[in-house]
Amino acid sequence: MKTTNMKNKILALALLLTTFLSFGQHNKESREKIKALKVAYLTQELKLNAIEAQQFWPLYHKHKEKIDNYQEKNRSKFRKFRKLENLENLEEAEAKKLVFLKATLDKKIIIEKELFISEVSAFLSYNKIIKLYLSEREFARKLMRKYGKERKSKE
Repeated sequence: MKTTNMKNKILALALLLTTFLSFGQHNKESREKIKALKVAYLTQELKLNAIEAQQFWPLYHKHKEKIDNYQEKNRSKFRKFRKLENLENLEEAEAKKLVFLKATLDKKIIIEKELFISEVSAFLSYNKIIKLYLSEREFARKLMRKYGKERKSKE
């Protein structure tokens, strides 16, 4: 039983990584395909039954959209300051404004995460919620490893 389960995971991972290789870097279609692969991966890792999946995915997608929006706001505000020399021309008042904006956005992300936990814990165990966090991180790692290898082979 364990070897069959492991074979299925390896097969799913191979399919995931092979499919990722065929994606472009930034187009919307590729992001949608990656999102679909993530849904399949998380569903398998969390072992969601049909009822859990029906309740979970709408909440998860809403949650991820909010988090992504907050993170994009953070990135867009700080994009021009990626290099330290760009900070030298920054006025103190503007720096203060950016620091508090980042803190505010970080608080909103924490509040959103807490809300998500309270909503999904109504039908998912906390063990599955922890498994969700670990599986999300593992999915991202695998994607980044594959992306890094693909990028190096192109150079």
